Order: sequence, then C-alpha cells, then structure tokens
Amino acid sequence: MSSLRTVQYLELSLEVDDELASAAGGDKDHAFRIGRRFVTPVNFIKMYARTVLSSALLSGLAAAAPAPQNGASGYGSSSASAATTAATGSSPAVAANQSGDVAGYTDADATFKDYTPTPVTAVPTSFGQDSIVSAIVSPAPSTGLYAPDTLVSSMPTGETSHGPYSGVPTTTGAVMNTPVVYPQGTIPALPPNPTATYYNTNGALQHAEPIPYTPYGGLGTNGTLPRYMVESDFDYESITLGLYQEWIELDLFNNGLATFSEEDFLAAGLNAEDMALISFMAQQEEGHATLLSNMLGPTAPPQCTYNYPFTNVREFVDFNQILTRWGESGVWGFLNHLDSREVGQLLAQSIATEARQEMIFRQMAGLTPMAVWFETGIPQSWAWTFLAPYISSCPANTTRLAWQNFPALHVKNQANINRVSPNDTGYWERTDNRTSSPATIPAESESCINLNKTGYGCGPAIAHNRSEPLTFAGKQVLLEWDAPGQAVGPNNSYTTAVGGVAGAPAFVAWANQLNLTYTALTVTGPNQGYTFQPNGTVYVGGPAIVNDTTFIALTDTDIFLTPFNLSMINPHVIALGVYQAG
Repeated sequence: MSSLRTVQYLELSLEVDDELASAAGGDKDHAFRIGRRFVTPVNFIKMYARTVLSSALLSGLAAAAPAPQNGASGYGSSSASAATTAATGSSPAVAANQSGDVAGYTDADATFKDYTPTPVTAVPTSFGQDSIVSAIVSPAPSTGLYAPDTLVSSMPTGETSHGPYSGVPTTTGAVMNTPVVYPQGTIPALPPNPTATYYNTNGALQHAEPIPYTPYGGLGTNGTLPRYMVESDFDYESITLGLYQEWIELDLFNNGLATFSEEDFLAAGLNAEDMALISFMAQQEEGHATLLSNMLGPTAPPQCTYNYPFTNVREFVDFNQILTRWGESGVWGFLNHLDSREVGQLLAQSIATEARQEMIFRQMAGLTPMAVWFETGIPQSWAWTFLAPYISSCPANTTRLAWQNFPALHVKNQANINRVSPNDTGYWERTDNRTSSPATIPAESESCINLNKTGYGCGPAIAHNRSEPLTFAGKQVLLEWDAPGQAVGPNNSYTTAVGGVAGAPAFVAWANQLNLTYTALTVTGPNQGYTFQPNGTVYVGGPAIVNDTTFIALTDTDIFLTPFNLSMINPHVIALGVYQAG
C-alpha cells in the first residue's frame, strides 16, 4: 500500500515500579553493574521499561507505514480519533513480563547466560610506549588529484562578537521574484506520479541488468561523471540555508568552550574530555561549512554574528541539543527533493554526523540519546524560522534566503528538563521568549541535575530513563503566538508572515517521526489558546509518536500530508514552535 495507515490501541494500561531493588538485593550471580548499583536482570528490564502497554490492539497492520483511518487527517492520528495509544515518556518503552523477559523474546539461551564477571584485581599503572608497531613514514599528499581542499574558515583565534542587533536594516524581506499565482493561492494537489508504477510481486529481477551484480534502475548509475554543484534555485536556496546552519554551529560550539572554563564544565558534570569532544564537533563544522560552500560557489554566505540564549554550561548544552535537532531535521526535509543527486549524497554524509552531535548533546543534557524510531524531516521555512532569531547580523552583501519566516508559537508550560518532577514546571521556565531557547535551572531542592537516583537524576550520562516523563498523552498544552510582521534574522532584515492562504487558527499540527498529527485548538483570547498532547504510535506496539524534540505548527486546517510533501502545509501555517517531549 502506498498510503500511510493510522494504527491505534483500544486500551492502555500502565504498570510503574514503586522502587527498584536495592543494590544488595537479588542474586548477585545473575546481577550486573549499572553505574554504582547492582541490579538484577528483572529489575533492569523494569528500570528500562517502566511503561508497559496493554496487548489489546486493533487488528491490521500496514506493510510499510500508517494511513488515515475514520477520516483522520495527517499521517498520524487526528484530533477526531478515539482514545489511542501509549503515554509518551523521555525514552522508548520496552514491554516486559513478570519474569523479566522482553515481550516477544522469551526463553533466550546461551552458553554464557550464567557467566560471572571476574573480579578486577589489577589495573594498568604504566602508560608509556610498551610496544613498537612496524611502520613507515607516510606523508599526506599536498598536491595533485588527492591533495586535500582548503578549509573556508580556520578555528577562531581572536575575539568574536555576540549579542542582539541594534542597527537599521538596509534590505528587508526574503529573496523573491515574480512567483506563479495559482487560483487557490497554493500549489494544487496532484495524483501520484504516472511513472511511479514499479511493483515487484515475485522477488525476481524485472529488467535486464546493465552489468553483472548491478540491478537495473537508480539515478546517476549510468557512468556519467558526477558534478557536485547545485542544479536549481531549489538546490541553491536549500544548501544556502544549510550553510547558515553550519556556520552557527561552528561559532556556537567554539563560543561555549571560550566562554566557560573547565571548572564551569565540571560543575555541570562534564570534564576536559567532554570539552575536547565539543571542540572536535566544532572542527567537524569547519568541514561541513567548506563542503557546502564549495557546492554553492563564490556567492556562498560567510559566517555571521549571533545572539545566544545561555548563561551557563547546562543551558549551553540544552540549546545545542535543540539547535542540532532542527538543523538535522531541516536537511532530512529537503534532501530527497534536491535536483542534484551528487549534492544530496555529500549532504547526507554530512547530516549523518550532525545526528550524532545531537545525540551527544542530549546525553550531556541528561536526556535519553534516542527517544524515537524515526527522525523527523521538516520544510526549509520551518528550519529558517527556528534559526533566524539567533542570528544578529551578517556582513554586507551576504547572500539572502528565499524561505519564509513564520511567527513564533510559544509553549507557556514547556516541560523543564532540569526538574526532578517535570510536571511541576511553571510558566515560562525558559531563558528567553525565542522558541528554541533552553530551560532555566530550578532551585537545588527541585533540580534533577545533581541527583544520583535512578529514574530521577538528569545529570550527563550515556542514558537516562525517567520515572516521570517530561510530557504525556492528554497533557494540556498552553500556547501563545506572535502576530506577523516582526523583524527577525540577520540585521533584523526578515519579516515574519503567516501562510499565504491561512485563515483563523483551528488546529495544532504535531510533526514527529513519520507522522503529522492534528489536535483541535481552543482559543481562549487574542493570540492564545490550548490543546492536548495527542496519543498514538507510528506502528502497533511501538513507542508514542510524540517524544524527543517535536515540532508544532498552528494551522487553519487539518490537511492530510506525508513526509515527502510536508511543505504543502506552509500556506496554512500561522505560527511555528518546538515542543520538548522527551
């Protein structure tokens, strides 16, 4: 089936442990160490899976991904759906039975299942060169075909400027010429591509291979010499947006290291090796900025100056995990629409690195590194809307962008990742009113940062699984949104605007994983209202759709869209925001 199918639970049950077994409890012959605690296999499974889902499910599972059901709009569940699925948490749910077996995987057997770790009796005390490996002098090529290219920017050595822009813009608005005007005000919806007819029913090759071991088909496989340059205005504007993102990351990572001392990082639970990792990530951004600049040519924009929302290390890493999230998602949204497959190839190899950066910053911020099955793709105008408020100014004659800046959608009761009880989060616990700015740090008695208690602590770690999730299905979400016409972005030279055909706000669209889920908006006053976090899963038995960093949009309609054509929602968008669900 080519369409996406919504699959829903009929029933939901939750089983939550009162407390994990004590460190000394359980059979130590079958125990293993987690941090500083001995935990039996049964309790480890329960610690990892505090949410246990009911097995009462609707029958029927789509072969690939979900499709609307009962008139539901979007490619997840809609606001009209009946009670659906799992409550979201800050990490994926893994069902476990009372014996400790992972659901669906029982009676595992192995020769080493009763293995007892050998006690540590010695550790290295000498760290010199204990052995010599045969080697030769191997200089890197500096000229010729295999010589490396020149970086467009070296690591900064002097003072850089940061803070808000206070001047007067000399140019305003997005780059635009005379667009085609459709009667309905937006690109019309069309039937499937008439050439998209391939369907393999027997598992055999349907066409002759061009050469052995090479199936027929594919793009760029006919021997044509690759050209690693943008091939259209769409390509150019998309890669230019990506370069703006790479530049802020290069500056941001270096700025945090320059602003905060090693003692500051230690106070946030991070050490010199973590700082070295952030420094390496900044070096990665040098390579990414160079790559994208080369694919654009001489009009590629340079680095700008920025206005950051943090005042301490904890806020720094929190901002980084949000910024890299929409930086990554912004590329997934346009990658497969590029006219240049060669550019798409190299960009994919770049953005895969950025996904790792996001995961690392989530770990540094005490969040679970991976809370979803699929990463989200968002339109370019969404990524530009999130990025622009953090750019102060750019040099004169910097290439401008064609993408739209939407008004900001604010979550008044956005969950605070630093609280031991996220449900105690008050209003506006953010460092400022920009949609992607980090959470503030509560009083020590309410903070989870330095709490060494499984299920409740949120200091830097490989993984955390919160006993109390950041958010949950059915939570009332209080919203406020800006009016259009605000000056944002470099030199305050871009202006926010609603979608071209957008009417009165009526829905909140939740974009996450493979799904676009709508919930009804209740308007309570001028530019304010509320909705409820939706329930639903991507597949039966899977984790909730809403988790991790989710993107939300205020719309006038619940138009049905899928990951590949999500940008069709833009003419209906009134405001955009970020929702920290896990």
